[in-house]
Amino acid sequence: QVQLVESGGGLVQPGGSLRLSCAASGSIFSVENMNWYRQAPGKQRELVASVTRGGSTNYADSVKGRFTISRDNAKNTVYLQMSGLKPEDTAVYYCNFFVRPAPISNVNVYWGQGTQVTVSS
Repeated sequence: QVQLVESGGGLVQPGGSLRLSCAASGSIFSVENMNWYRQAPGKQRELVASVTRGGSTNYADSVKGRFTISRDNAKNTVYLQMSGLKPEDTAVYYCNFFVRPAPISNVNVYWGQGTQVTVSS
């Protein structure tokens, strides 16, 4: 089994910055894609940013130029540096990992518990 633990959410003023972290522990051989999703009240969960094991990144158009995703493979951890935050960034943010538990195995998908980010003056 694998557990994902998120940290770093909170209340920030518009234009401010926050850094989210998500660390995985448990039966892990490797982590393929690491993703950040978010879900605002009354809206569907949406993909915010993703990073492959090799470091290729992808961002939602709404966060390009403001958010940066990065990962530390040795620590099985992903980060989301958020700057220039806007009220519309307010949501619960979830990390999502594609985990390979053994060298030759299928990939299992795990979710973090979610962390609240509120952007308000």
